[in-house]
Amino acid sequence: MATQPPKPPAPPKAPVIKPDGASGGDSVVLERRPQKTKPPQMFQVVLLNDDYTPMEFVVEVIQEFFNKDRETATQIMLKIHLDGKGVCGVFSKDVASTKVDQVTEAARKNGHPLQCVCEPIE
Repeated sequence: MATQPPKPPAPPKAPVIKPDGASGGDSVVLERRPQKTKPPQMFQVVLLNDDYTPMEFVVEVIQEFFNKDRETATQIMLKIHLDGKGVCGVFSKDVASTKVDQVTEAARKNGHPLQCVCEPIE
């Protein structure tokens, strides 16, 4: 029994391009739609009050990691002391979590139980 070799696949047909007037109304026009993107969700970095961390250390942390002047840092520290927590800054998720890690590490190195968290802004 003789077998025939397989036939090569047929090349794809080139699309037929008709001039605008010759299409007969059956042409399709694709419109470019602008993409709607949302800005990234922002997070606030919050310091929590405790009875052991010195106020001066909290002021120094706010100055060093959040680039606040002494007066603003003192006001934030007093808000933390009186209200139980205070917002130190608003950042993207990655930056906020990095700030939380930096503050927590600095507090542990200095032997303080200062707590710092990031919360989404809604």
